[in-house]
Amino acid sequence: MPVKGIFIVLLIFFLAVSFSCFYPQIENFFVFYPVSSFDSSPGDWRMNAEDIFFNSDDKTRLHGWFFPLKGEVPVILFCHGNAGNISHRLDNIKFLLERGLPVFIFDYRGYGKSAGRPSETGLYRDGLAAYDFLVNQKNIPADRIVLFGRSLGAAITIEIALKRKIRSLIIESAFTSSKGMAKTLFPFSLISFFLPSHYNNLEKIARVKVPKLIIHGEEDDIVPFYMGQEIYHVAQDPKYFFPIKNAGHNDTYIVGGRKYFEALSSFAKNSKI
Repeated sequence: MPVKGIFIVLLIFFLAVSFSCFYPQIENFFVFYPVSSFDSSPGDWRMNAEDIFFNSDDKTRLHGWFFPLKGEVPVILFCHGNAGNISHRLDNIKFLLERGLPVFIFDYRGYGKSAGRPSETGLYRDGLAAYDFLVNQKNIPADRIVLFGRSLGAAITIEIALKRKIRSLIIESAFTSSKGMAKTLFPFSLISFFLPSHYNNLEKIARVKVPKLIIHGEEDDIVPFYMGQEIYHVAQDPKYFFPIKNAGHNDTYIVGGRKYFEALSSFAKNSKI
């Protein structure tokens, strides 16, 4: 190979390796869209909630809302997506409460009233801290905790499912990994081969043994529908796949309507749909 050709190959290799080293910072820039201010409160929706502050294991102060209901029923630990904060999920929570499912939702570090700055490791810590709060402070037994993760939140719930005992797992609009997402986005697709597989849901879900409900909108224009199918394919039994026709990334529960909440409620209470 001519010297010029060798130089070009080495330059491309150097640029790819350099990009890979800085990719976590670039990835965080594109992944996290936190909002500090609240659009509304539970009271605006005529819902009773406990205002909760608790600490992650690195002493980061986190905030959440706990919506209790009477009875020994499953509790939804809600891990939201990458944008906004917990106030933007109140309409969704209201539907869950109407179906007899208590909810604990919290903001990751850097979101809402939670301190700190978001990162993959930090969000995993926050999810585990939320789980531990339910068990240790609210005395909710593990067999009543149902993890529900939407989009980025799916990665957090899968991590919790691997490290804590739970009743079951619900993930919605989940991506396979950050590397998988990079393949769908230009210019990252050009060097996706060199990128690490952060948030590796596809690898992790295969090790989750509890019952799983996997939900995905067939018209998702952010996380392709095939990613939900791939996650379902590698998951262990028992597992259920609930595709939602005409639904995109953020409107699954709206487009899915009554059937969506019936399936989610039935699974949470009976571990099947």
